[in-house]
Amino acid sequence: MSTWTGPTALQRQDLLRSTRTVAVVGASPNPARASNFVATYLLSSTGFDVYFVNPHAEEILGRPVYPSLAEVPVAIDLVDVFRKPADLPSVLDATIEAGAKTFWTQFGLYDEDLARRGEEAGLTVVMDRCLKVEHARFAGGLHLAGFNTGVISARRRG
Repeated sequence: MSTWTGPTALQRQDLLRSTRTVAVVGASPNPARASNFVATYLLSSTGFDVYFVNPHAEEILGRPVYPSLAEVPVAIDLVDVFRKPADLPSVLDATIEAGAKTFWTQFGLYDEDLARRGEEAGLTVVMDRCLKVEHARFAGGLHLAGFNTGVISARRRG
């Protein structure tokens, strides 16, 4: 049974409103990967300053890539993680060392003990949620249930 609960929808909305810099850890240059899709959205549809972290890439979407969080040249507000579950503890450690404010894991990445450890270190922790989906939802691009409401209607045009 789950005992950890992350921030509420309103808390996540406030968190995203106050976020200025995002580091995407595990960003991929492959456009077929979810991290690349999310990175494209973050660059085109948000006001975030976005930095990519991947020790095996030099450039993603025309931007430099840093081999580690420690090498990102600015203070990071939010670390968005696209790594396998076994890598999460080391990414959390790097997030804490970097002085970030938020540790955010994507769909399918959930570890209550890790979440508690992050919160004990002073981080806001969001797990098993997509940063792109949450931002779009709060920016009016998605319904609270997660689907686009911009063009579908059951009403007949008069």
